[in-house]
Amino acid sequence: MKNGPEKGRSLMEQSALTAVIKDQSRRAFWEVKNVIDCIPDGLWEREYCCAPLWKHVYHMLHSLDLWMINPRDKEFSEPEFHEKDLNDLDAVSRKTLSRKELEAYFFGIERKLARYLEELTDRQLPDCPEGCEYTRFTLILAQFRHLHSHMGMIMGFLIADTGKWPRVLGLEGAFPDGEYDKFF
Repeated sequence: MKNGPEKGRSLMEQSALTAVIKDQSRRAFWEVKNVIDCIPDGLWEREYCCAPLWKHVYHMLHSLDLWMINPRDKEFSEPEFHEKDLNDLDAVSRKTLSRKELEAYFFGIERKLARYLEELTDRQLPDCPEGCEYTRFTLILAQFRHLHSHMGMIMGFLIADTGKWPRVLGLEGAFPDGEYDKFF
């Protein structure tokens, strides 16, 4: 068993819980964007479990947007294109979201959550946000669980239909610089 990083690799900052959360969030956001990029246009509207693939992506992103900071925030505003139950995988929607709309939504969420995490301190993690019954740590951990449950489903749909496995970073993988293969 190794006690330190492999030669040539450095460990992420681990002295603060928020440093780990920031690092893992950055990795998760990269993986989400890569999975979205891996969805072929021909599968964008294909139904899986009675919902089009784009709706699985929207459900995952909407939950991240609403729940990671404070699901009881009276100031929370839905994205412009949102309509009742659009994020509900059990509700039939007449509206279709484009890749461009979902990518713009993703980038907005990524910026919003990066700002939130940049200001978050370890001392705030056990506290509940205003009007919320859950601690900040609970909300963050719950969203990591939810996010990666849906990422796994979406990746499974893609693997089954394309035979290709979308690239992930893992705990130590380097972020690709420039052009890269979206799949393993």
